[in-house]
Amino acid sequence: MVAANDLRVGPDGRARCGWVGDDDAYRRYHDEEWAHPLRGDRALFEKLSLEAFQSGLSWITILKRREGFRAAFSGFEVDAVARFDDADVERLLADTRIIRNRAKISATIANARVLSAWLAAEPGALDALIWSHAPSARPARLTTMTELPAATPESVALARALKARGMRFVGPTTAYALMQSAGLVDDHLTGCWRADD
Repeated sequence: MVAANDLRVGPDGRARCGWVGDDDAYRRYHDEEWAHPLRGDRALFEKLSLEAFQSGLSWITILKRREGFRAAFSGFEVDAVARFDDADVERLLADTRIIRNRAKISATIANARVLSAWLAAEPGALDALIWSHAPSARPARLTTMTELPAATPESVALARALKARGMRFVGPTTAYALMQSAGLVDDHLTGCWRADD
């Protein structure tokens, strides 16, 4: 049975996963992006970077700053971010449009440097690596938010693979959040209008 807080009916009469709350931007994100398959090295680098910034915070905090992040991080163009230097770090630490966390900023730049070299040799490699960790079978649709895992064997393996490449701030929980948001898994709850999409 789905509890009242596991689903929320929006002003349009549609039931959505309860984490959406009453925010219009969150509803759009839930409806148009979350669990939709996302492909491409640049797009996945952006998503991975934003998921790392989200660590310890709510996703709405990041979502409301996403355009600021895009502006501050050169549209998450891997080679552009890889060229960021100490002056860019200081610039980013002063940028109120983003989360000003030195460790996360430094990790994003370091990850871009790793990716820049890797993708120069193997275009499409980040996309291929991430999608190779999609579950082979779709699990049963969940009915409550308490059933949503923080990590799975696939996200543990993905985090391990990313770390083996030299990437930082990519633990199993961050990897699973990426898998959810990039559509490797579909965790829309039973009763959510997107669950039968």
